[in-house]
Amino acid sequence: MATDLSSLPVHLLQPAQSLLYLGVIFVPLEWVFAQRIYPAPRKQLGQDLIFFLVNSLLPPVLLAAALGGLVALIRPLYATGIFSWSNALPLPIRFILAVIIGDIGGYWGHRWSHEIPLLWRFHRIHHQAEALDWLVTNRAHPFDTVFLKFCGVAFIYLTGLASGSLGQGTALMSSYVVIGGIWAYFVHANIGWRFGRLEPWLASPAFHHWHHSNESKRSLYKNYAALFPFIDRLFGTLHLPRRRWPRTYGECLPSPAVSPPRQTAPSAD
Repeated sequence: MATDLSSLPVHLLQPAQSLLYLGVIFVPLEWVFAQRIYPAPRKQLGQDLIFFLVNSLLPPVLLAAALGGLVALIRPLYATGIFSWSNALPLPIRFILAVIIGDIGGYWGHRWSHEIPLLWRFHRIHHQAEALDWLVTNRAHPFDTVFLKFCGVAFIYLTGLASGSLGQGTALMSSYVVIGGIWAYFVHANIGWRFGRLEPWLASPAFHHWHHSNESKRSLYKNYAALFPFIDRLFGTLHLPRRRWPRTYGECLPSPAVSPPRQTAPSAD
């Protein structure tokens, strides 16, 4: 017991270190390239700092337990050699496929969080942010954080792309988690960057800011993917005006967990 208690300060310091490192990256970027100016300190800042602390400590433990259960369930499938095809692929190809498959899984997890009332009760906390910057990324219920990350990683395991590293935290899975995590902070950031012709293929801050917009029905229930907007285009949920940013953010009304309208063609105002 004494050993466990002695390690507690170290675990509590980790969120502070992460906050410092991320702040060093994103605070200057938001200061120089701000998409809009917020009063300092901005509204809900204290809440978001608490969410950052909680979600830096609790979700990693819960996610590890959930993935451990998944690994135990699918381990017999790996033993049959059914996923041996993935082991024959070069690691860079496996990684590219894993990122795409993971984003498809994350897309559906995110969309379910909006469309299923029980999941929306947890996910709505993230959409109560009235101002967007990098710190809003962790403004979420711990269950919501675990569920969304689990959906993305589970799809990778279930397709066999992690078969060579099952439960071992290899370069492939570690790289996927790190890149996805950093990109999440980037697309939430208050940075007025657009990607031009690349924007329909790679998520920009504008792409995800429209997901948080509550200004009109046209922008609701859109842009669920974390990395690749073409996934939203494929499933009819892309909304990405070329020259405009959202005017307002916050929880959308009515609740999106009630038969959201489907869009047959992407918006491009």
